[in-house]
Amino acid sequence: MPRSADRVWLRFKDLTRARIGLGRAGDALPTQRLLEFAEAHGAARDAVYGRVDFAALAGQLRPLESVRVHSAAPDRATYLRRPDLGRRLAAECVARLPAGPFDAVFVVADGLSASAAQHQAAGLIHAVLPRLAAWRIGPIVLAAQARVALGDEIAAAMNAAMVVVLIGERPGLSVPNSLGIYLTQAPRVGRRDSERNCISNVHDDGLTQGLAAEKLAWLMQQSRLLGFSGVALKEDAPLSLGAPEVPSESPQPPQLKANHDGPP
Repeated sequence: MPRSADRVWLRFKDLTRARIGLGRAGDALPTQRLLEFAEAHGAARDAVYGRVDFAALAGQLRPLESVRVHSAAPDRATYLRRPDLGRRLAAECVARLPAGPFDAVFVVADGLSASAAQHQAAGLIHAVLPRLAAWRIGPIVLAAQARVALGDEIAAAMNAAMVVVLIGERPGLSVPNSLGIYLTQAPRVGRRDSERNCISNVHDDGLTQGLAAEKLAWLMQQSRLLGFSGVALKEDAPLSLGAPEVPSESPQPPQLKANHDGPP
């Protein structure tokens, strides 16, 4: 029978994946909890130092066309020490990129979680493209040793009006395979993070691929309509995929909030 204090922790443990109420064995953690921590730490390290099987990923993306590139970081160790190199395209890869124009291009980047890119990216792309049927979408670019900003240079070289970077997020001790999505309108080298929109925590225990695809398609359409992305583009997408809408006395169609205090 759990002690009263343990019962309190059990109630909260059902509400979070955080490590709480681990218990004690003398002055230390119980052996089982130490082993669980070591396993989670190992999974996080594997995510950071792992490598995406881009050939397998290209197969998951078929019949969509894909092209492989890499950043100026020559290896994983350099990539982790030199974020600036991960933001620039290797010179020899420029010629591999097809010229547009395209309405949008998708870039799948390994980032800091190879497992996230490997297991989440293809399904999300297949989920979002039917919502963009009238768009001219460029070949999917598979980028190794890549940071978010690498997508700007790739899209500029492809003459794409918008870039969407799907990238493995920095793993934690509870989620090693979370995917982030970054949308940038009018991409070019030197774009600031404030000029992007982000959808994060796409994984099995977080945001589903279907809901992430719906949010992304809505943001892409609004960004294209208004001509900008970033902090001025507010996500007011309607609740969907079975989520109950909050009733109001005078329902209105969803409106986009734009902060005109800053540059569009």
